[in-house]
Amino acid sequence: MAFLSAMNISASALTAQRMRLDIASENIANVNTTRTESGEPYRRKMVVFEPIEQSNFQAVLNRTKRLRTTEQKGVKVTEIIEDTSDFKMVYNPSHPDADENGYVRMPNVDLLKETVDSMEASRAYDANVTAFNAIKNMATKGLDVGK
Repeated sequence: MAFLSAMNISASALTAQRMRLDIASENIANVNTTRTESGEPYRRKMVVFEPIEQSNFQAVLNRTKRLRTTEQKGVKVTEIIEDTSDFKMVYNPSHPDADENGYVRMPNVDLLKETVDSMEASRAYDANVTAFNAIKNMATKGLDVGK
């Protein structure tokens, strides 16, 4: 049924946006982490999305023949990458991680950028909840017609 496919699309988007919000929260939590297990400051992480598309021969054939398929669509998180931009240098000679000149390498996390990413992910999440509820209401109304 088409409405189940639409629910799956919204559900995949909810999962992807939740992951994006989790990563933004992790970045914000580590905004002052100057030393990780590797000995370097924390590097900002970013989420990479990719559409879920079934592109095998059978899916293309069914689309060409205009057959209804159970082809899955939506979005998925393919990887979480680290931002390779330079660390921020802050003068603080009393910091335990300061170099011989008194500079500390701080994470490449921008609090404003992370806040905007969090707000954007939250809005996208809310939009997908709204779409999911609309689909659910349409399905309920359709079932009520059969009474």
